[in-house]
Amino acid sequence: MLYLSSSPHIHHGETVSQIMRAVIYSLLPACMVAVYFFGLPALQVLIVAVGGCVVTEQACQRLLGKPSTVADGSAVLTGILLALNLPPTAPWWMTLIGAVVAIAIGKQVFGGLGANPFNPALVARVVLLISFPVQMTTWSAPAPLGSGLDLVTMATPLGEWKNSVMLTGKLPDSMAAGTLDYFLGDMAGCIGEVSALALLLGAVWLFWKKILTWQIPVAYIGTVVLLGGLFWLIDPAKYPDPLFHLLTGGLVLGAFYMATDMVTTPVSSHGMLLFGVGCGVLTVLIRLFGGYPEGVSFAILLMNAATPLIDRYLRPRPFGVAQRRVES
Repeated sequence: MLYLSSSPHIHHGETVSQIMRAVIYSLLPACMVAVYFFGLPALQVLIVAVGGCVVTEQACQRLLGKPSTVADGSAVLTGILLALNLPPTAPWWMTLIGAVVAIAIGKQVFGGLGANPFNPALVARVVLLISFPVQMTTWSAPAPLGSGLDLVTMATPLGEWKNSVMLTGKLPDSMAAGTLDYFLGDMAGCIGEVSALALLLGAVWLFWKKILTWQIPVAYIGTVVLLGGLFWLIDPAKYPDPLFHLLTGGLVLGAFYMATDMVTTPVSSHGMLLFGVGCGVLTVLIRLFGGYPEGVSFAILLMNAATPLIDRYLRPRPFGVAQRRVES
């Protein structure tokens, strides 16, 4: 029997649902660490975000007369990523609004999975940050599950650094003793920004499964380390060291889980490297000179917008082009 279909004609063997499930499993350590450090409020954000994304996707597809694709896991993954980009004290209604924005505006309005130009979870985060700045910038100190402690308002390490530089012109004293806490997750921040260790464990598993490629994460993190280190060498009393850039904020989450979205990033290896470098440069510039202490979300979304141009000008050479030129 003859089958007619569009390219590609060679299938790797993995389905969309298998890839989505693998990424979801890799994020479970970060989710568990978040629930441990922030307790039931973090769990509530995760449940509302995931549930809101699933219900919104099902409702959008029914209104558009499309078959349901909720079972592929993409809506669940978007919900988890959205939750990891929110404070643990985010109210349920704001989390639900974010879920609706992520799916309806960030994904379905463009045609669904595979057609969205921007990362849906980051679209929702930026919309919430602009619409509800107080709720989105109210952070709490860790209160480990079972400790009996209540969540207390506290600045994030990046926010503390930004405020100290603006008020005193120098780094805060607390930065010197916080490296291990930053790595393990014992600090204020978004649910998914607090533990670089948990995120790296999940990323290693994705590399082992060959779902992640090295170009974007290495280029992104390497650029932040090099550029951030350059400013640190110029004025170490004002600018944080590269390790602080790496372990605080959403850099690890963004580099391994948000900037590597297959739909919104370039397809060629050279394009991926340029994409990662662009994300790194924008992140450092926004952190050091912008109004917000964090710049990962804005950097990735801006580079998502540049992806079509990158794919256009760094297009892979078609097979056989060089040989034909030689023969001619």
